[in-house]
Amino acid sequence: MKYKRILLKLSGESLMGDSEYGIDSKMLTQYASEINTIAQKGIEVAIVIGGGNIYRGVQSEGAGFDRVQGDYMGMLATIINGMALQSALESIKVQTRLLTAIRMEQVAEPYIRRKAMRHLQKGRVVIFGGGTGNPYFTTDTAATLRAIEIEADVILKGTRVDGVYSADPEKNPSAKKYDTISFDEVFKKKLNIMDLTAFTLCQENNLPIKVFNMNIEGNLTRICKGEKVGTLVNF
Repeated sequence: MKYKRILLKLSGESLMGDSEYGIDSKMLTQYASEINTIAQKGIEVAIVIGGGNIYRGVQSEGAGFDRVQGDYMGMLATIINGMALQSALESIKVQTRLLTAIRMEQVAEPYIRRKAMRHLQKGRVVIFGGGTGNPYFTTDTAATLRAIEIEADVILKGTRVDGVYSADPEKNPSAKKYDTISFDEVFKKKLNIMDLTAFTLCQENNLPIKVFNMNIEGNLTRICKGEKVGTLVNF
């Protein structure tokens, strides 16, 4: 296998399936199966899920909440998604631990770096919920921070498109797909892969990013085997 330890970043929207909001049980089952396949091959798996299928903090001001309150509500949404994925994984006998940046011992362990790394070493799938625990930071930034802290080999960013393009492929059919691209090129071309804070952290800490379509069955395993899937952002 190409990687020993990965951080899988999933968007909350990916859990919606064909629905307009919420959690699609078929998508949960599919993701759990994909994650189980690579965990069975000895890869240590950590996961960060967004909360956009339930609540978006940046939209809160229009709903009458201030940004800070809205961001905390978004963090709680990521914990709901984490609990859902944990249940899906455990239903197929995958050992998991849900760790949160916001303390709520009744449903999850508080995030402690050493504990997280110990769980990974024991072969447990670790799900990080609650973002960074602070407002004004996205789950992309949370994923990057956790990946750096647990010394992951790569961030695998699962999306609904099959890589990084020169323009939005859904709007521009002639957009060019990149198999590999450097951090500097992404900055120069102003491509939107992650928010700037998260992307800069990856660059400064020599952490590569793989962007791929998580909804194509087997893609996650193919990436972990080193096959050419999606786009690799590297140096």
